[in-house]
Amino acid sequence: MLLGIAGLFAWTIPQDSPMRSPGTTAFEASGEGMIHSLYVDDGDTVDVGQELGIIQIFHLQSENEDQLYYEPVRKDTMMAMEEGVIHFAKPDLREGSTLQAGEMVATLQGSRDVTAFDAPVMQSIVPLIFLLFVIPGVIYGFLAGTFKNSQDMVGSMSKAMGSMAYYIVMAFFCALFIDAFGNSNIGTLIALKGAGFLESLALPGALTIVGIIVLTAVVNLLVGSASAKWALISPIFVPMLMGIGISPDLTQAAYRVGDSVSNIITPLLPYFPLVVVFCQRYVKSTGIGTLVSMMLPYFFIFMVTWSIFLLVYWWIGIPLGLQASYTFP
Repeated sequence: MLLGIAGLFAWTIPQDSPMRSPGTTAFEASGEGMIHSLYVDDGDTVDVGQELGIIQIFHLQSENEDQLYYEPVRKDTMMAMEEGVIHFAKPDLREGSTLQAGEMVATLQGSRDVTAFDAPVMQSIVPLIFLLFVIPGVIYGFLAGTFKNSQDMVGSMSKAMGSMAYYIVMAFFCALFIDAFGNSNIGTLIALKGAGFLESLALPGALTIVGIIVLTAVVNLLVGSASAKWALISPIFVPMLMGIGISPDLTQAAYRVGDSVSNIITPLLPYFPLVVVFCQRYVKSTGIGTLVSMMLPYFFIFMVTWSIFLLVYWWIGIPLGLQASYTFP
């Protein structure tokens, strides 16, 4: 009921209210680079979560005027965080266009959605959720007789947060590890080298799909972000499999199988420390190693089972989804 009231409140906010999104999102190059891919045209209407293009970031390896060599660093994916119309900063912008650091690439004119990421009401979502639950909780506590005074209320909150101490400490060190590992680009290197190796094997379609599942599961141990992994390996896998008649829909389905089954065994999963805390409610000695070793059998069982499911779906011809296909074109 409380969530329904909150939804009704959000729905009744006027379109010109300052609590809504300002409606314009800018996409800038985070470093010197070039347009790697563009998936939309100027003036196109895009949906929430739709990929707009990929920017290849690089740095100058040699300053010799006779021979300039640019070493790729990473690929940044431009993604729409709300519905709107895309407008390119330059009329001649296309794949291969060079960019300077901080250069404007495009702007997204949104619909002033109250649920947009940059809307003030969404920026304040944490205190709003806190008030949404703490006010009814305090009222219920006093009416039920659980709370006699403010000390009882504070004591109840302290008890609830006591179980989060392990998570807070672990999350701090996990954040440092993830940041250091991300800056090392080891995950990116393994993803690109692995995809190139799989392409060089020239395996049949079914074996290639299984190879994508296995490679994605391995890369997931090193790169936690699902969108980052897809941005790294999709420019290699999608065109390669389209060349042998396999649709991008099937390629992404294989990627999702490999990504999902290995989430529970990768410490880079953002929710991994929280899972450890939940396990400690029942087994106090649970740690990262305990959880990984306990989940390994499930990882192998699910990876084999879901891989078979995907191949059987492909063999029988059961649709992957609305307007999804297995073959290309």
